[in-house]
Amino acid sequence: MSKDSSRTTPRWLVGIDLGTSHTVVAAASLEQAVEPEIIGFQIPQLVGLGEVGSRPLLPSVQYQASSDEVRSADCVLPWETPSKQGSSSDLPIVGFLARQLGAKSPGRLVASAKSWLSHPSVDRNAPILPWGGVEGVEKISPVAASAGYLRHVRHAWNERHPQARLEDQDLTITVPASFDEAARALTCNAAREAGFLHFQLVEEPQAVFYDWLWRERDHIADLLDGVRLVLVVDLGGGTLDLTLISVRREVSGPEFTRIAVGQHLMLGGDNLDLALAHLAENKLATAGHKVSPLEFSQLVEQCRQTKEALLSPDAPESAKVTLLGGGSRLIGGTRSVEFERSEVQSLLMDGFFPLVELGELPDRRRSGVVEYGLPFVRDPAITRHISAFLVEHRHVISEAIGEGPIQGLMPDALLLNGGVFNSALLTQRLMRQFRAWGAENIRCLENPHPEESVAHGAVASAWARRGTVVKKITSGAPRSLFLVLEGGSEAKTMGCCLLPRGTEEAQEIILSDRRFRLKVGAAVQFHLVAS
Repeated sequence: MSKDSSRTTPRWLVGIDLGTSHTVVAAASLEQAVEPEIIGFQIPQLVGLGEVGSRPLLPSVQYQASSDEVRSADCVLPWETPSKQGSSSDLPIVGFLARQLGAKSPGRLVASAKSWLSHPSVDRNAPILPWGGVEGVEKISPVAASAGYLRHVRHAWNERHPQARLEDQDLTITVPASFDEAARALTCNAAREAGFLHFQLVEEPQAVFYDWLWRERDHIADLLDGVRLVLVVDLGGGTLDLTLISVRREVSGPEFTRIAVGQHLMLGGDNLDLALAHLAENKLATAGHKVSPLEFSQLVEQCRQTKEALLSPDAPESAKVTLLGGGSRLIGGTRSVEFERSEVQSLLMDGFFPLVELGELPDRRRSGVVEYGLPFVRDPAITRHISAFLVEHRHVISEAIGEGPIQGLMPDALLLNGGVFNSALLTQRLMRQFRAWGAENIRCLENPHPEESVAHGAVASAWARRGTVVKKITSGAPRSLFLVLEGGSEAKTMGCCLLPRGTEEAQEIILSDRRFRLKVGAAVQFHLVAS
């Protein structure tokens, strides 16, 4: 991410949302003479065997197809096909077709690579995906999978813009605000593996707010009148990302500061899919059909599609989940269950958005849910996690809006992001929860494209870095970094703060009052912890 005087002058600002469920790209031309415009990039991908189509979303999945089920001639993309990751005969397919094939044969589907990047208990550079895959399938690492999606985007862009290669543009890639330094570094490694040497990272909740600032840039003062604090709730495919942004009135206009970031919570759309899959499994069991582990994986993918259909603005009254048979039983072994729209909405409202008391904390007594090796949070109630976040950060909230009892420490506005908030019912539920907590006048800032706002906001953040169009959000380091020192007792670890929380980008920290003693002539490993 260092500057290079030999680089080609960028012609585009490009933002990439490397999401758990989808990868989205947006861009703005630097050569426009009129008002700049941010546009979505339609990503070419296989949408059927031998069929290429362009879509605004690239599903972040890779299907390891065997030579027995597809022909390489049916998987030709407009650009040169990337080399295989390994020496097996598996043919990697990325995007829409991969999602479709994976719904029928999940043991070959690499999914949720982004969640794996943040899993500290596994080697994220090791070939571990697809987790629990069928015997003989070629496995890849979470970093390699993430690099594959970014590489697909690079090829797609360069095929469309051969005179303005993506690797030469002003590129911004998004990461969850809750990602620790290791997960951020692995994301950077994936980007470099995909061919990007120069790029910036921006936190996804900030990108959502940048997108709002961009869209409302002519009316910001009016829309934020009386607003001192905005809570961004970004519910992605794999994580619940919470961020508080303070709003200060200055002569030059509103100033924005990111003042708090939530803990890394592996709670998102994947959890909703699993809940529906377990419900479907129970329905099948009631009908006398036992679901195998591999079939359950197929159920999860089918339920993801059902969830998206039943939460969409024009949702049907019901949708069917079909579990295909295998081999000679492909037709005769097919089993189906039907979900009513109200049934799915009720499950999500009661299980994930229950109405709780302010100060009520997540239930730590539950057994941890581990599906496909991923350690999801113990309590899936999103409202309880928001309650815990507000309690944890009550002091910074108090500084931003003034002293008061805990009931008064509420944001003035919400900005919601994530595909689930396409459902007006869930948005209204969350607003009802905040009003029950005492935020009677809380407002919800408009987000017309929750699946694309992160990518659009990444581009807007690039404008902000250039000092034009929108104001830059002051943020600094989201956590303090400590160097673990030897000499502490077993009960108490000693540490030296190297980077205080809130330290601004490029700010130099000099530890003038500390002296360190090092061992020479020996391998050294430095242990860092964040708080």
